[in-house]
Amino acid sequence: MILSGHEIRSRVEADEITVTPFNADHINPNSIDLTLGDTILRYCDPIIDPRVEPEVVEVKIPEDGLTLEPLSFCLGSSREIVGSTKYVPLVHAKSSTARAGLFVHVTADLIDIGSIGTITFQLFSTLALRVYPGMRIAQMTFWKPKGKITLYKGKYQGSIGPQKSKIYRDRHWETLVK
Repeated sequence: MILSGHEIRSRVEADEITVTPFNADHINPNSIDLTLGDTILRYCDPIIDPRVEPEVVEVKIPEDGLTLEPLSFCLGSSREIVGSTKYVPLVHAKSSTARAGLFVHVTADLIDIGSIGTITFQLFSTLALRVYPGMRIAQMTFWKPKGKITLYKGKYQGSIGPQKSKIYRDRHWETLVK
């Protein structure tokens, strides 16, 4: 069951959903808008080896915007700290953002219940597009789980700002090389 916008607001006010800072103007019929922070990360290596910590460069988005080049990939993050221990958040692009040629968080939209932090957006620009700090770039829905809940305690818990891939920390790599 998806929560309506009115119910999202009610659950934020009841401290069952975290959205900080909260802006009531960002509530939609069944979601809340998330805004882009002021930093992006770009990977430095032409080939990403998932067994090795990737090197990234941090770029501040100027107030007058930053142009994302066509067919480029970077990581951004929400300004808002979001999450819930009672509902399952999902991140989606805003349709207006998608219609401008920017894929936002397409392949990893499910946020584990209990994860609280900023959202890292995977940004893939199909066209040259200017982005600005604070622009509404994504939206989050909340879903009521059914069954016993196990809260997230993983490697991205408490994230602030964009987070590079931490797949290199996964223990399964050790068993693959034996």
